[in-house]
Amino acid sequence: MSEVKETTKTENKVATKVEATSEQAQQRQPFGQQRRGQRPGGRERKPFNKKDRQDGDLEKKIVSIRRVSRTYSGGKRMRLSVCLVVGDKKGKVGIAIGKGADVVSAEAKAYNKAKKNMVHIDLKGKTIAHQIFYKKAAARIMLKPASPGTGVIAGSSLRAVLEVIGVEDILTKVIGSNNAINNAYACIEALQNLKKIN
Repeated sequence: MSEVKETTKTENKVATKVEATSEQAQQRQPFGQQRRGQRPGGRERKPFNKKDRQDGDLEKKIVSIRRVSRTYSGGKRMRLSVCLVVGDKKGKVGIAIGKGADVVSAEAKAYNKAKKNMVHIDLKGKTIAHQIFYKKAAARIMLKPASPGTGVIAGSSLRAVLEVIGVEDILTKVIGSNNAINNAYACIEALQNLKKIN
């Protein structure tokens, strides 16, 4: 009789252990569901969306890509320099230069710098308010308003700046240097010096 009682006790212990493990598994299942789609406290976790991290309102254009080198005691180290303009097509624009081991890293650095250095330009509709001549270093440029339908008559660097700002009708002329970076900086500074005409 004692052997039978001991076996029943052991069977009862095994059954209680099985019940306990099944209860633990049932309790763990909601935790797994929380990790997949819910947060503790019944709040649903927002699914990750790549668009949340992107600046959809900003447009970027590359002005120039150069290969630069720096001399060390062991030799020369080659890197890439990217000049980038960023704008929202509503009058805001920023320009910056980034350097990196490849084009992607250099472009990312330039993009982040340009976003921080954005300035507002006063436009008159889709063109500028008045004609302006501007000189920066050896770069001399001329910007002239144009009637609707004219388009952006500009070179590569000036075109990139004007398109990201939102200018659609303008006449331009580069008189001095052929340096694309200097011309882009001169264009932004010239636009900043425009007088606001109502």
